[in-house]
Amino acid sequence: YAVWEDPYPKPSYLFCIVAGKLGSVSSSYTTVPSGRKVHLEVYSEPENVSKLGHALESLKKSMKWDEDTFGLEYDLDVYNVVAVNDFNMGAMENKGLNVFNTAYCLADPKSATDLDYERIESVIGHEYFHNWTGNRVTCRDWFQLTLKEGLTVYRDQEFSGDMMQSHAVKRIEDVSSLRGRQFAEDAGPMSHPVRPDSYISMDNFYTATVYSKGAEVVRMYRTLLGKDGFRKGMDLYFERHDGNAVTCDDFLSAMGDANGVDISQFSRWYQTNGTPTVKYSSKYDEESKTYYLTLTQESNSDEPLLIPISVGLLDKASGEEVVATKVLELKEKEQTFEFDGLNGDVLPSMLRGFSAPVKLVQAEADASEEEDLAFLAARDTDGFNRWEAGQKLYTSLIFQTLEGNQDESKTLDYVEEAFGRALNMDGNDYSIQAYALTLPSESTLAEEMTVVDPVALHKARGDVRESLAQKYLSEIRAKYDELTETMESSGSGEDIKLDATSIGQRRLRNVLLGYLCCIKDTAEERDAASELAMKQFESSYGMTDRYSALNCLASMDGEESVVARRDAALQKFYDDANGDALVLNKWFMCQAVADLPDVLDRVKALVKHPDFTLTNPNRCSSLISAFTMNAAHFHAEDGEGYNFLGDMTAQVDKLNPQLSSRMGRGLIQWRKYSEERGALMKEALQELADMKPISSDLFEVVSSSLKE
Repeated sequence: YAVWEDPYPKPSYLFCIVAGKLGSVSSSYTTVPSGRKVHLEVYSEPENVSKLGHALESLKKSMKWDEDTFGLEYDLDVYNVVAVNDFNMGAMENKGLNVFNTAYCLADPKSATDLDYERIESVIGHEYFHNWTGNRVTCRDWFQLTLKEGLTVYRDQEFSGDMMQSHAVKRIEDVSSLRGRQFAEDAGPMSHPVRPDSYISMDNFYTATVYSKGAEVVRMYRTLLGKDGFRKGMDLYFERHDGNAVTCDDFLSAMGDANGVDISQFSRWYQTNGTPTVKYSSKYDEESKTYYLTLTQESNSDEPLLIPISVGLLDKASGEEVVATKVLELKEKEQTFEFDGLNGDVLPSMLRGFSAPVKLVQAEADASEEEDLAFLAARDTDGFNRWEAGQKLYTSLIFQTLEGNQDESKTLDYVEEAFGRALNMDGNDYSIQAYALTLPSESTLAEEMTVVDPVALHKARGDVRESLAQKYLSEIRAKYDELTETMESSGSGEDIKLDATSIGQRRLRNVLLGYLCCIKDTAEERDAASELAMKQFESSYGMTDRYSALNCLASMDGEESVVARRDAALQKFYDDANGDALVLNKWFMCQAVADLPDVLDRVKALVKHPDFTLTNPNRCSSLISAFTMNAAHFHAEDGEGYNFLGDMTAQVDKLNPQLSSRMGRGLIQWRKYSEERGALMKEALQELADMKPISSDLFEVVSSSLKE
């Protein structure tokens, strides 16, 4: 037998024991400055041991990063991680024995994409960072969940930004995710503050709000107090509360006390649901050489929030930055800030780095707004805001296309200028270039609409994408071929490099492939697109390039030769998987999100596939939940997508209530759609609500959404 000793108090939910036939990889890490030698071991089923190396290396990087960044060492002699196939969550920070979903632990170049590698590194880091923010200092009660999760997500975001050597890239990814998921949650019937005030099933509050918005709340402390001030606050928090169960208020007090400032107003973020809106207007007084910037805030809080707004000013004539990034503290419903000593009119670069989780809008529509965005897209010194300006131009053009009123505006000219400039960017920041060329997602665009028409939105976004592809076809193809040649000459075959440059090159080339494959109006174009995608699919060793090509092929339809390529690629991918669970999940998912007219029939057929099961959370999500993200087809006007999801959710509720409650969320935004679609979604929800029996997890979701 063995005796395990942990000299540090911990809550009972962190206790874990795992038994089974497992294989492992191991190593050691010596902590700094104490010199403790820690035995590290990562376990999995024996057949997966060869895929554990990246997780082990990520753990070492996490341990060093926490020492370097926050002065936090690991406190035991052993650290174990075990990966299991059937797990509802991503991972769990059990003390000394983390339990992981295999999707966040297993990787090799043939089965994992670059995004998989990055996620594994991030989640390994997240669970390790919980040792201090969650284990040594834990939550007094579950209402305080964001105290450990929001803080630890912030920490893993900073870790990932350092590892990928580009905080701008990481910030773009995180904000895109926040807007696509958390903003929708904030606007829906399950909207709640980062610190919820009630729940039926706590499982329903492991949400994007608690995690992702919670991380934004922590980031605002860092923005308000600065890097050194935030570190002082963290040091005091651990000094005061090590070994204790505490609250969000204790964290706020430590931040304020360590810096000698009163930030009590900031506590309103913890009790306010919904996404605040900040409106801005400005004027320049030539005589006094003063620029006036007026900000107003609107939120669900009765009293104003404390909102940090990071701003820079660019000279309108020269494009030079005349005021570097400055954090404005918006504390009132309306405030005017003055910038003096300016020799000419300026343009504000607002909310730099997305300094607060808010919606930013101009107070009054301005004819020069898009001209200003084009200016910022070309000249802003803040990488995130340069990308953001381009996204706003894309958004404007997509909505004009949707409404059929594009003809008289200059938006298309501005968009083509921004797209052309992004296509010809100098330097080797390929990931930034890839994101600058990528249109806003349909879920992000839907958040800007009062009533969402998913079919029309999908078509408008597709039309804009194809028009850009057609206009820049020769340049896109030349860049694609240039990257292909560069990647082949720098090492191809099984030598898959995971440095920032190599990942960026693959990311950019696959964005370009997507543009080349969206031109398919004629038989000739469909043949050319499918041939190009098939060539990349067949010539790629690594999963990133192979899966990107497969996703393009999965949406191909038409002539016999085109369909033959699509079906051959899908069969080859399935055969090559050879039963690998994570690769098969990708196979199911790419078919669930395919843009084909009969995709729902295909998904229904896949439910009967011998490799599909409702009992494995990853497999179920890879098909059923993935289909709900295929918005134009899930929201087809006949309501069959809703009926399918309702039926699958009812079946899963008997097996896995945590999973069924997540699936049921696909129906709860019915108020955002047309009266006809909304009625059909509501009908599917009501059928779930009337089930006998129904789990408390699912009941809470459907009953909340049906409340008038």
